[in-house]
Amino acid sequence: MMKALLHLREAFGHSMKGLRETFRNEMAFRIELTAAVILIPTALILSVSPIVRIMLVGSVFLVLIVELLNTGIETVVNRISTEQHHLSGMAKDAGSASVFVASLNLVFV
Repeated sequence: MMKALLHLREAFGHSMKGLRETFRNEMAFRIELTAAVILIPTALILSVSPIVRIMLVGSVFLVLIVELLNTGIETVVNRISTEQHHLSGMAKDAGSASVFVASLNLVFV
């Protein structure tokens, strides 16, 4: 039990470090986080059904999650090589496209 708690504590620390580093280094994440600070309270006070409220808040979190994953992809690609390569470009473009699609989802919800 103690080992599991230590593991959870360590995992939590890594998660917080990932959030801090992404916040420090990614302007898009800072913008999306600012939007989330506005949109989530707005979704909670809107006169809508609980299902719609969950969809709105979930869509905001989805954008943040996908941005974190995109940052991870970009970081790994840059770690491997900063040279231009077709496959590196494809990976980065796909990550960027996923953020775009998540953002479209937020707009249409």
